[in-house]
Amino acid sequence: MQTPEEFSDIRPYESEEIGQVFDELAVDPQFREAMSQALPQVPFDAIIAKGKSCKTLLEFQLAFDYPFLKQLLQSTSTGIDFTPGDLDRQGSYTFVSNHRDIVLDSALLCLQLVDAGFRTTAEIAIGNNLLVYPWIKHIVRLNKSFIVKRAPGLREQLTCSRQLSGYLHYAISQKHENIWIAQREGRAKDANDRTQQSILKMMAMRGEGNSIREHLMQLHIVPLAISYEYDPCDCLKAKEFQQKRDNANYKKTQQNDLINMRTGIFGFKGRIHYQASACLDTWLAQQPDSITNNELFEATAKHIDHAIHSNYRLYANNYIAYDKLKGGSRFAQLYTDEELHHFEDYLSGQIARIDLPSPDHDFLQHKLLEMYANPLINYLAAAEQRES
Repeated sequence: MQTPEEFSDIRPYESEEIGQVFDELAVDPQFREAMSQALPQVPFDAIIAKGKSCKTLLEFQLAFDYPFLKQLLQSTSTGIDFTPGDLDRQGSYTFVSNHRDIVLDSALLCLQLVDAGFRTTAEIAIGNNLLVYPWIKHIVRLNKSFIVKRAPGLREQLTCSRQLSGYLHYAISQKHENIWIAQREGRAKDANDRTQQSILKMMAMRGEGNSIREHLMQLHIVPLAISYEYDPCDCLKAKEFQQKRDNANYKKTQQNDLINMRTGIFGFKGRIHYQASACLDTWLAQQPDSITNNELFEATAKHIDHAIHSNYRLYANNYIAYDKLKGGSRFAQLYTDEELHHFEDYLSGQIARIDLPSPDHDFLQHKLLEMYANPLINYLAAAEQRES
């Protein structure tokens, strides 16, 4: 299927473009260097030949991503599982998830969709700020990613949002793909996950029919909760919190993004859990006809948040961080002394890795504790909502 021209600068590559893209990658010295680090045991020419032999983007993912991720998880995790619930394995869904890791949140979803028997993987929303080298842009578009443009002005941003919305609807209704998109722009660095209404408003800009409700239902939105036992980037996030505290004008660089991507991919994550909630279509259809558009966006954001918060997988780290943050022992029965001492040593080690001229150890520890306590805090609030 030929994608409409209006999406040409943001869409993933078409299957017939794979050969040409690998011809370009073959003469890119930065890509060669990246492959020598990522796949040191594989000759570069063999990588190019294998890529050019792929007939579809899904075939590319199964040939490269799938085995790479399986091997990666053996050394950086102690297990991953996925609860897809009653989702139709033949369906097309827009997975809206909390955002912990720049690369792996979406990549591991694709892995889990394959293992769970879904018809295909997911097309992935990725910000153009991360496409710092030409080869990265090539690889993500081969990997079924579409580009989210960060525009400088309001008028430009509205144009970009309308284009993106149109592509989402096209990918679901015409290409019959799944989609992954984060619930907010950028990662929630304190793990206090909240859905930005602006994401939902973008989604609803295009679609068939005249109502916002119809436009949202056509995307078949599924809230997805992602839980990592350990966040390899936690020390980088804590460092950024202090940098922003100490310098109101602090801005991340492209190099910072690359360090975060590399650390997130190759750092230790412990146990990993993905859990999908029910598709929002039925819930949206049950909303009263009298609801205004703004009320619907607010209610939908809250519904997604509640679904994600309710489906976190909680680990000893979360309970320990809560007790240390609150100065009590509310959840002491849910972790052992060994787990407590291990997490305390882990926090000390992560703080020691933070390379600031004057690290504020108390501040940094507080931020790290917040990252691990916030999922539990939100889980408890969601549980109270269910009971009320």
